[in-house]
Amino acid sequence: MKRSRLRLRLPRPLRFVLRFAFRWALRLAVLCLLWVLLYRFVNPPVTPYQVSEWVRLGEIRRDWVSLEEMSPWMPRAAAAAEDAHFCAHWGFDLDAIRDAMADTSRLRGASTISQQVAKNAFLWQGRSWLRKGLEAGFTVLIELTWPKARIMEVYLNIAEMDEGVFGVEAAAQRYFDTSAVGLSLGQAARIAAILPDPKGRSAARATDFVQRRANSIARGAETLLAEKRSACFEVER
Repeated sequence: MKRSRLRLRLPRPLRFVLRFAFRWALRLAVLCLLWVLLYRFVNPPVTPYQVSEWVRLGEIRRDWVSLEEMSPWMPRAAAAAEDAHFCAHWGFDLDAIRDAMADTSRLRGASTISQQVAKNAFLWQGRSWLRKGLEAGFTVLIELTWPKARIMEVYLNIAEMDEGVFGVEAAAQRYFDTSAVGLSLGQAARIAAILPDPKGRSAARATDFVQRRANSIARGAETLLAEKRSACFEVER
């Protein structure tokens, strides 16, 4: 005796909508992949946030420089300040995420440098589940297709470092009247110390809090170098 099989068939309009949505989702995924691959080799001409600040302020300052044109202390200081495990993870620092979730006494960030590049280079500012989901997707694509040195280079060129000031070259000129390559360890650490709040902190007129944080970052940068935990973004000079 044959058993009859119950087959569930979706209504034709629903099947059409699902096929349509799947095709467009696939096309968007391919476009995002091509966009990420393009920025692997081509410097981002502008970012969504830079455009919004240019519209608001009327002008912005930014000058792209390669890692070779920066003081080696700058990427080390950035890693020490924002993502000490940058060379060890693949886009997401699970330990930092667990620590942030466990610390209910204050709001803590757990975004890696890779996640910040995904947000700053491809997406908008603000907090929403949609943006966080897209950020995670872009982070995976970036980690799969870019070397760590490229991620650090893009980060240090598009991060906001004062109101209307983007990237380490413009920040070095703004705060210390020097170029990115001329930054000392102390100066690089002070720039890194303001990254969580570039509009509310100054590397040139450092408060006691910023100076203490900069001192800690400088020690962390030296530790990263001594323990060879900055090897993934070190470049020949």
